[in-house]
Amino acid sequence: MKTKIALLILFISGNLFAQEQKMTAAEIASFKEDVNVVSKKIKTLSTDFVQYKHLDFLSKDIETSGKMIFKEPNLLQWQYKKPYNYSIVFKNNKILINDEGKKSAVDIGNSKIFSRINKLIIGSVSGNMFDDKEFTISYFKSKGQNIAKFIPKDATLKKYIKQIELTFDKEATVEQVKLLESSEDYTRIVLKNKVINAKIDDSVFTN
Repeated sequence: MKTKIALLILFISGNLFAQEQKMTAAEIASFKEDVNVVSKKIKTLSTDFVQYKHLDFLSKDIETSGKMIFKEPNLLQWQYKKPYNYSIVFKNNKILINDEGKKSAVDIGNSKIFSRINKLIIGSVSGNMFDDKEFTISYFKSKGQNIAKFIPKDATLKKYIKQIELTFDKEATVEQVKLLESSEDYTRIVLKNKVINAKIDDSVFTN
């Protein structure tokens, strides 16, 4: 009986230590500095991704995968390859969409909300989004990873996105993005096989 109780205590303790812990002020300052240094060095980024869309009424998340390509200052492409071919390009204040050959464009230049979402997406990829004016930010650490949680201050943006969670690896680059919607639904994007500062031609973003 004593052995079982001891094992139970170890199990509970292990789970407690595995949970997120708030960073200290010193840890936050060090973490932000590391991320800012790294993000300033990123001129291009190419990475595979797996996206999990969680809908409360479904028993299983919807899984899609593809490739994401970023080039500073604001060129970004999401290429969905499985289970369908679909690409989105953020370029020159426009969203260019290619849905299996059917092309369309959305002008975001005159839309405050779309402009903010565009800035948010690019910032989440590069890690350069520690803007206290736009977000209430909290910082955590868990299992050797650092996590930053962003709650939008703008009421209009908050209608679309309740919270953004960025998980950073040991190299201070983003490895997971989680977007929580106003409901219980969320989108989780895991970045894999990152290649930083390889040459990428602008023609990639023509869509």
